[in-house]
Amino acid sequence: MNYNGKKVAFTTLGCKLNFSETSTIARSFQEMGFDRTGFRDKADVYVINTCSVTDTADKKSRAIIRQAIRQNPAAFIVVVGCYAQLKPDEVASIEGVDLVLGANDKFNITKYLDGLEKHKKGDVHNCSFTRINKFDHAYSYGDRTRSFLKVQDGCDYFCTYCTIPMARGKSRNPSITSLVEEAQRAGEQGIREIILTGVNIGDFGQSTGETFYDLVQALDEVESVDRIRISSIEPNLLNDDIIEFVSRSKRIAPHFHIPLQAGTNEVLKLMGRRYDRELFARRVEKIKELLPHAFIGVDVIAGMNGESDKLFEESYQFIEGLDISQLHVFPYSERSKTSALKIEGVVPVNERKKRVEKLKELSNQKLKDFYLKHDGQNHRVLFEKSRSKSRITGWTDNYIKVETDFRDELVNQIREVKLSGINPTGNMAVMVD
Repeated sequence: MNYNGKKVAFTTLGCKLNFSETSTIARSFQEMGFDRTGFRDKADVYVINTCSVTDTADKKSRAIIRQAIRQNPAAFIVVVGCYAQLKPDEVASIEGVDLVLGANDKFNITKYLDGLEKHKKGDVHNCSFTRINKFDHAYSYGDRTRSFLKVQDGCDYFCTYCTIPMARGKSRNPSITSLVEEAQRAGEQGIREIILTGVNIGDFGQSTGETFYDLVQALDEVESVDRIRISSIEPNLLNDDIIEFVSRSKRIAPHFHIPLQAGTNEVLKLMGRRYDRELFARRVEKIKELLPHAFIGVDVIAGMNGESDKLFEESYQFIEGLDISQLHVFPYSERSKTSALKIEGVVPVNERKKRVEKLKELSNQKLKDFYLKHDGQNHRVLFEKSRSKSRITGWTDNYIKVETDFRDELVNQIREVKLSGINPTGNMAVMVD
């Protein structure tokens, strides 16, 4: 069917992997003749790519779905993503939803549009997580500056608090050859930086017998791209070989994002994590030994079942002593069908919030300290497309966000700058040569 002149709008919640997948889904609509419009505009089709990592994410997903329905009650409403996979009937019961697609079908939306005829109830296409086995290539493209490249999907770890394996299926990946080709094409289209995304990217190779170390070595040779960033990678999978390679690579940025989740071995064991805090500390020390200027971001969950006041204080002190740059802090969220629900010692929600705020204050101080360590230094910055005509922002290779007066010739360019203090927005001010 020809959909020329019809408008489609997209919105994405959650992780960078979702953003890469939304971008690829959007291209399939454009190939069918749709015109893409903003999510706040009136559209004929709304596609909501949801997240379900916490109860708050579920609530946000429902709110966004209802927002789309209010904007145009006659529109065809499609819901995909983790919330759609985990709770399809709950999503389908929202009045106005037409199509709910699980993980195996979300890239096939255009096959289910039915001429955009509204359904009396949401039509669900879903399967058990044990049958999620496809790898769909995905990369984001739009701002010409950075692209999120999907290199891996799924997870075999089953941490006690997490539903992602049930939303994404088992760990799987494409070949390194195919990913190198995608990266090369992205660079030829004007992309200057690629961020490697997935659910558990360090586990790369389950489908092909290759390794993540093999992948970064191959991508480091892609000459059409200036920079490659590694997104979140498990500490037990971030081995010394990878760290040492990044320290001498041509394109891999000195930027690591490593989930810790808890700073005591007791809580790590309750979480079912595959490392202890001593291993985590060794990873940080190794990075700083070889790359003292590297940015290290760390995920932490506050208030996990079984985390007593004493254990939280021990965790806080451990994190405080780490030479890291920033924390991404989340309150523990009860998720159905997870074994963490059986753990005794439930932390009250208000206490979880207090712990989150305390860790966020620590994060703010660590980020400020990291920025000030680089004050006065020269760094190469990739400037991004700006909606403002007065200011423009960009990122150093070690993930310092900078800001300066807007100049059109800076957009999508890498320029040598001098860092000169933190401005009121929290970014580093820079002087451009």
